[in-house]
Amino acid sequence: MEDRIIRAALIDLALQRGAGKTFCPSEAARALAPDWRPLMPDIRRVAAATPEVEALQKGQPVDPLTAKGPIRLRLR
Repeated sequence: MEDRIIRAALIDLALQRGAGKTFCPSEAARALAPDWRPLMPDIRRVAAATPEVEALQKGQPVDPLTAKGPIRLRLR
């Protein structure tokens, strides 16, 4: 799947939630494909390269590429 499509899905979800609200990266993956699990590494990679989106773990900013375990995303 093209990065631009993933980026658009991430930004769309972030805007839908609004400032200060988070969403799970799997929500973007599920919106893009019925078999969404294989998309998760690409979702994290594109999130890391998307300046409008910030990744959080336990409420603290993290790098989605190196964070272990679940993360949440939100508008930066």
